[in-house]
This record gives sequence, structure tokens and C-alpha cells, in this order.
Amino acid sequence: MLDHVSIGVRDTDAAKRFYDAALKPLGYTCLSQSPGSLGYGGETVALWVNEAPRPVKADAESGLHFCFVAPTRASVDAFHVAALREGGSDNGPPGLRASYGENYYAAFVIDPDGYRIEAYCSAAS
Repeated sequence: MLDHVSIGVRDTDAAKRFYDAALKPLGYTCLSQSPGSLGYGGETVALWVNEAPRPVKADAESGLHFCFVAPTRASVDAFHVAALREGGSDNGPPGLRASYGENYYAAFVIDPDGYRIEAYCSAAS
């Protein structure tokens, strides 16, 4: 349904360090980079991270978050560790979320600009 999502950040250098580390365990890399703009994905860019003069203010009550598909539960765990190491904040440790589904394994973090992001795996192990 969606081709890509774009978010605005204060500092693309800081965002690159964070997203490079957090998305690597999930199999996503920076596929496009130009001054003030980063494009992340697997084979094509699906997330654009752009420097913006007025990024959207973080609002935990907005319901807005971005969920990335993870290939394994171990990659969800690695996403969480890497995101916290590079300046993210914990918003829910890795684990099963039975209320979301029988094999819904996810971790939640808040990036340095306040965006809530999630890594999710539906595999049983």
C-alpha cells in the first residue's frame, strides 16, 4: 500500500549513526545519501530520513509509530540493543506480545528525535 515514508530530523549525521545501527540487524541499510537526506531499505528505499527545519514534535500520545519487519527474534533483540547503544530510549523490551498475536515478538524504542519505532517478527523462534 505504501511506497515509502519520510521523516524529518534535526541532524542527519546523528540520525545516520542511529538508523545504521538499529536497522542493520533487520537487514536494512542506507541505500541513498546526499546532503541532508538518507534513504533506508532492503532492495529499495522505503524510509527517507531528511533534515528538516521543524521536525514533527515527539508526542507519545499521538499513536504514530513505525514498525520494521524483522527476519528473526534474534534480530529484534539486536535491533533493541543497537538502538539503545546509539541514543535511542527503551519503549518496550524484546518479547512476545500475546495480545497482538500468538507469535508477535517485538521491541520498541524511541529514536533521538522522538519517533517511536518497532521491530517485529512473527516467526515462532
